[in-house]
Amino acid sequence: MHLFPRNSAPAPVPADPIRKVATPWSDVFGRLAIRAVQIIVVVVLLAGLIWGIRQVSVVVIPLILALIFASAFAPVVMWMRRRGLPALLATVITLLAVVVVLGGLAWVIVLAVRDQWDDLSARTTSGFQQAVDWAQQLPFAPSQDQIDEWISSLQDFLTSSQFGSGAVAAGSAIATFLTGFVLLVVILFFFLKDGPRMWEFVLRPFKGDKYDRAQRVGHKTISVLGSYVRGTASVAAVDAIGILIGLLILQVPLAIPLAVLVFLLAFIPIVGAVTAGILAALVALVAQGPVVALIVVAIVVAVNQLEGNFLQPVLMGRSLKLHSFVVLVALAAGTAIGGILGTLLAVPLTAVVWGIIQVWDGDDLPASWARPKKKELIEASKPTVG
Repeated sequence: MHLFPRNSAPAPVPADPIRKVATPWSDVFGRLAIRAVQIIVVVVLLAGLIWGIRQVSVVVIPLILALIFASAFAPVVMWMRRRGLPALLATVITLLAVVVVLGGLAWVIVLAVRDQWDDLSARTTSGFQQAVDWAQQLPFAPSQDQIDEWISSLQDFLTSSQFGSGAVAAGSAIATFLTGFVLLVVILFFFLKDGPRMWEFVLRPFKGDKYDRAQRVGHKTISVLGSYVRGTASVAAVDAIGILIGLLILQVPLAIPLAVLVFLLAFIPIVGAVTAGILAALVALVAQGPVVALIVVAIVVAVNQLEGNFLQPVLMGRSLKLHSFVVLVALAAGTAIGGILGTLLAVPLTAVVWGIIQVWDGDDLPASWARPKKKELIEASKPTVG
């Protein structure tokens, strides 16, 4: 036994850790440059995708519209199929019902316009002449020679070759519209008849978790589109009926066509309601003067307040309610990319994207980056005082 321990072998000195080699991409500006390049690549890919869609819009637009309409009408078809009707018969009955409803609305509009057009056109001419007389009394009013020159320029344009080429372009646009409409009806027929089987065919390459996620995405897309269209149609119908009652009480001409226009424009959030109110007020102003026009504006504002504060949360559900800022940005982007159709499709497609994010990791589990932070973590991250 030794009083003093023997000198043990010195412990091995750990090797120096491998130092990271500094590169031009490892500092803040390098990482910023990498992110900038990634963003540019994503933007280029999106731009290429949008360009490709616009090149084949005669196919893509009917396909998207057919998916939206199929999502809205699918519960009717499924209800009839559960009652024992074959898929073909249920689909045909649904499409015929839609045609009958739309044809009835068009017939009512044509009758109303035909019966009241002469009176309204005479009042419009008188009101326009009064407006011109009033404008000529202003200090900066145009002279009669300037007005005659403007009218002459308009007549020259209508008889010019430029107007003729525009008419040819309009004829081409009508032909494209008819082609897209026929394609829309055909695609809608097959979506309603064989939609579930077609979706199962699309999902064949997916396995395991990816298959479950694709199923959630598909169900959520159909649910969001169907709820959005049915909810918007219900809200639009209530708006149109309320404004129609007010116009009939005030005896404003073209009350039924204006109510139908209110129904159609209600599918464009925020902007549609304002446009419909302006048109109704203009007709009331021309037909019955400024007092009735102001009353029409008050009715439109009251109906819109009822829609925004009561009807939309109840009929559409809060899960589909997007922030007004998001709606405006989506409308602006949709209009810039796709014109009128882009305006109509922007909000439902945005709602679909948000709905997909909400079920990305589970039925009630959003994507990790989109999950709300827990209250405890938020409180813990706050700086303490004292």
